[in-house]
Amino acid sequence: MIECAAEPISEALIRQYDVAGPRYTSYPTADRFVEAFTAQDYALALEQRRSGAAALALPLSLYVHIPFCESLCYYCACNKIITKHHDRSAAYLRYLSREVDLHTKHMGVGQPVSQLHLGGGSPTFLSDAELRDLMGLLRRNFKLVPGGEYSIEIDPRTIDVQRLDVLAELGFNRLSFGIQDFDPAVQKAVHRVQPAEQVFELVAAARARGFESVNADLIYGLPEQTPESFDRTLAQIVELKPERIALYAYAHLPERFKPQRRISSVEIPTAAAKVSMLARSMAAFMAAGYVYIGMDHFALPNDSLAVAKRQGRLHRNFQGYSTQPDCDMIGLGVSSIGRVGATYSQNAKTLEEYYDFLDQGQFPIVRGLALSRDDLVRRACIMALMCQGRLSYESIELAYLVNFKQYFAKELKALAAQEEQGLVVLEDSGIQVTEKGWFFVRAVAMLFDHYLQTDRTRTKFSKIL
Repeated sequence: MIECAAEPISEALIRQYDVAGPRYTSYPTADRFVEAFTAQDYALALEQRRSGAAALALPLSLYVHIPFCESLCYYCACNKIITKHHDRSAAYLRYLSREVDLHTKHMGVGQPVSQLHLGGGSPTFLSDAELRDLMGLLRRNFKLVPGGEYSIEIDPRTIDVQRLDVLAELGFNRLSFGIQDFDPAVQKAVHRVQPAEQVFELVAAARARGFESVNADLIYGLPEQTPESFDRTLAQIVELKPERIALYAYAHLPERFKPQRRISSVEIPTAAAKVSMLARSMAAFMAAGYVYIGMDHFALPNDSLAVAKRQGRLHRNFQGYSTQPDCDMIGLGVSSIGRVGATYSQNAKTLEEYYDFLDQGQFPIVRGLALSRDDLVRRACIMALMCQGRLSYESIELAYLVNFKQYFAKELKALAAQEEQGLVVLEDSGIQVTEKGWFFVRAVAMLFDHYLQTDRTRTKFSKIL
């Protein structure tokens, strides 16, 4: 039995839900994107956004992917290029400029942006001068509005206190530190050694420089981890007290991600151990005053993410939980994914292909999806469950003009079984995820996934526990 705040979780329940499933950073999920969605379709979506009245009132979110890393982390499933040749980033920035030019051609210069995130890879692979050039490029072409969230992912091994001054100068107000685990044995097993003292020093310096928020990324389920060893990391994180914590379950997919082949499956904790780590993490963070945002995010009560949850404004996008509901997101750089209107799109995944598209004066879009009406209805249901832990029948009926109980009769029947297991409560007015159900919220959401329910044989997703 695994203990959680509500009631014990049985080994039988763990075994039942020790299955693969999406994380629902989008619906439909990215594996459903098709090559029939082209650069021309993306350009049309941008034009339609520009001509729509709503675009004037809805700021954009920008994501910029910097793929370079100096060393390989064995757990990593991101699109990255391992190199110590820093001259490669100069050419990459030139092509990013071309991609931005294509966007302004179709959208106009000065579109307001209230969220910016630099991810990777390791954005801090870029030199200070290159970061200045990149931020200058973005500011010339977009309007970064006052009070926005401007964040960058940081590999603590590639930054020092002096570089924090540069990031503050450039307008970043949120930092995300890739920590994963403070345990030296785990760090060695995943080829990412970074002493806890180094992270503590950087976080203290960031606070002294006035950064609004610090996020700590953690991963449970890594090789050499045990619930007891992870407890020590949890205690250190509570002492560090970042404003946000992203706690991810390690997704072991060596058939898809070559670096993970260096990790033996026998070294990975069992599903029961992973659920124990999740339960202990939730208990430790909530005892320290954090708000459980949902699935993999925690935040201090005064952080904008916690405020958004209280106000019902929480959303989930390709970077995880977000404070902006239904915000269009422009993805820049190799492999980046974006959302414009009722479309999703993804850039080429290799530098060669990305550069080739831009050399031809085309958006580097290689696949995407125009959402159907059914996709939109189901997306609303899945995001309500994932973000609020509650789905109101009336809100769906009013927004999409459907009779919820008729439209989702099959799903409600399946949910009845989850209600018997204590994962949800089916009320006259909607569906409520229970405290125990939060451990399995992906399984609840999966019942509304039309594609997944009609294609049960697919195994490309990570385990939900």
